Amino acid sequence: MKAVISVTGCDAVGIIAKVSTVCAEFGVNIVDISQTVLQEYFSMIMLVEINGINTPFSTFVDRMSELGKENHLEIHTMHEDIFNAMHRI
Repeated sequence: MKAVISVTGCDAVGIIAKVSTVCAEFGVNIVDISQTVLQEYFSMIMLVEINGINTPFSTFVDRMSELGKENHLEIHTMHEDIFNAMHRI
């Protein structure tokens, strides 16, 4: 199973490192990543595998959200089933 993580906010050193560190701590594998900086704004989308997650998915979602608040970022984590349902016509 997969999840989509989006990260937005003002650019700063170490954003990718912080997000990927939390993923590793939870046993979440990064499959694909796209990031860009538009002037001073950072934007990133990650596709991650959650098959090896070592806690309930909701705990991971809450931790990512908390990481965002700690770093003045918006971090949203969405299970692929929800993501796919939202984007079906």
